[in-house]
Amino acid sequence: MTTHKDVEQTSAELRDLYRELAENAQTETSEPQGLSANEARFAVSQWTVMWRRFRRNKAAMFGGFIVLFFYVITLFAPFVAPYGLTTRFVQQVYLPPQQVHLFDEGQFRPFVYEVITEFDANLRRVYRQTENKLYLTFFAHGESYKLFGLIETDVHLFLTEGGGVISLLGTDRQGRDMFSRIIYGSQISLTIGLVGVVMSLIIGTVLGVASGYFGGLIDEIIQRLIEIVRAFPTIPLWMALSAAIPAGWSQEQTYFAITVILSLIGWTWLARQLRGMVLSLRESDYVMAARLAGAGHWRIIFKHLIPATFGQIIVVATLALPAMIIAETALSFLGLGLRPPVTSWGVLLQEAQNFESLALYPWVLSPAIVIVIAILAFSFLGDGLRDAADPFTI
Repeated sequence: MTTHKDVEQTSAELRDLYRELAENAQTETSEPQGLSANEARFAVSQWTVMWRRFRRNKAAMFGGFIVLFFYVITLFAPFVAPYGLTTRFVQQVYLPPQQVHLFDEGQFRPFVYEVITEFDANLRRVYRQTENKLYLTFFAHGESYKLFGLIETDVHLFLTEGGGVISLLGTDRQGRDMFSRIIYGSQISLTIGLVGVVMSLIIGTVLGVASGYFGGLIDEIIQRLIEIVRAFPTIPLWMALSAAIPAGWSQEQTYFAITVILSLIGWTWLARQLRGMVLSLRESDYVMAARLAGAGHWRIIFKHLIPATFGQIIVVATLALPAMIIAETALSFLGLGLRPPVTSWGVLLQEAQNFESLALYPWVLSPAIVIVIAILAFSFLGDGLRDAADPFTI
């Protein structure tokens, strides 16, 4: 009677034999074969084919560049931002955006005109632009900060000579630089989406693949769980879960709680898609061969099925990121998510929801423009990856 141990031993011997045959064949055919253009075209790997398709999509390439640019800015936020998150200029409350002039007397020397504060007859604050030029210096020394939370330095990407104020996107009601606050806010808005998507991928991938592979009772339980989660209206469910966060929690605890909430809601779409793919893949020849070789269920899932669906997982992750960013922004805008002093794009919009302020000082709505650009970039990138991963795409 053949035991499980005998099957594993036979499988190991066969693997060694196949490896030896493959190495011998590679040695014998190590000389260039002179593949024709059509033969070389069909000899490339799946990832190479995906990259070629993705590279032809100019909108996806542009979206990917914008996404990469945003995350680089997020990584070096304290260096890129000229001022700190809470730095206030009490004499420049609601300062309009300043225009940067690149050339001075035919030479490349960026500068802005100095703006001074005055009061009219009704004691309303007005700003008057003078002829005094404030030249920009790059890699200038300013407020100290810790880069990556480890390296203490005071070097910023740009500042003005002599300590003059520069505000590319204006200031808010407390005289804080909007450009700097948007840069710092990207650390929360973009990373909370990234962390949330990673957690959703882990939950959705494991449950979706397990549901399609095992079937039966396990499939029924997972599918009914998905239907229960999807049955709740999304926004009221977010509001109820977010409102349950204790007001006395620290900002780090609130940040983690919001991430977990978004992840617990956002995994169902991926699980449904992977279940459909695994239902067809589980009858494939290589899965049957792995079973005959004595591989366990979880080894087949993590070693064969999940790598086979990895392209779809990447596509879903890219498309889920903007949804996570919008969810955090919506919760913070409604006052149910992150709260000051933590700064995110949603918190900045929540602070700018006064209609009277928007009519007089429209630049406080600049975080909305940044959110739109980020969402469009993620959408272009996700559409390009989806088309590249589609085997029927020409």
